[in-house]
Amino acid sequence: MRILLVEDDRAIGGALKDHASGNGHAVDWAKTLAEADEFVSVVAYDLVLLDLHLPDGNGLAFLQALRDRANFVPVIVLTARDQISDRISGLNAGADDYLVKPFNLDELSARIHAVARRYGQNTQTRLDVGPLTIAPAERTITRDDLSIDLTAREWAVLDRLLHRRGAVVSKAQIEDALYELGAEVESNTVEVYVSRLRKKLGNEIITTVRGVGYRIVEA
Repeated sequence: MRILLVEDDRAIGGALKDHASGNGHAVDWAKTLAEADEFVSVVAYDLVLLDLHLPDGNGLAFLQALRDRANFVPVIVLTARDQISDRISGLNAGADDYLVKPFNLDELSARIHAVARRYGQNTQTRLDVGPLTIAPAERTITRDDLSIDLTAREWAVLDRLLHRRGAVVSKAQIEDALYELGAEVESNTVEVYVSRLRKKLGNEIITTVRGVGYRIVEA
């Protein structure tokens, strides 16, 4: 998943970025609203983690501007404010969820997966994909009652394919889930991870549409 983190506190931002990256997400970290606005102008994000108190303004104004431009990327507001009125303001501005600092990082991960499921209009917590049973939120896969372990980046590729089950996902779209802004993209990265997934999940799970991209089998 490609995530935009908008947070000016370097300690908090660093911890959030490390945690999300460790779960296989590609995270771009904006420390001001102006920087965040630049990022959303060039990248189609899957999710925004938005602090409210930034050096150059209020995060709610940024959120409202996104919605006014018909950008409906899911947004989880992160703030130290614990007033009900503040939460209502955030939700009314278009936030999808709200977390009050300090919060547990595992709870944040659960909220990210919950919002991603709603955004993908897929409320299932278990997916049957060919002979596989996949629980994306719990990061578990079983085949013939045997557990299959994936690395964080393997999960990132699988998540992108699962998000568009039955449709062809281009190499560029998969790269977008793996790399942050400014990162050096290796030409064969996607092929390497797809090959690893096929070895672990089965060759029949992911098909190649030559010259177009990859597609995961439907249920």
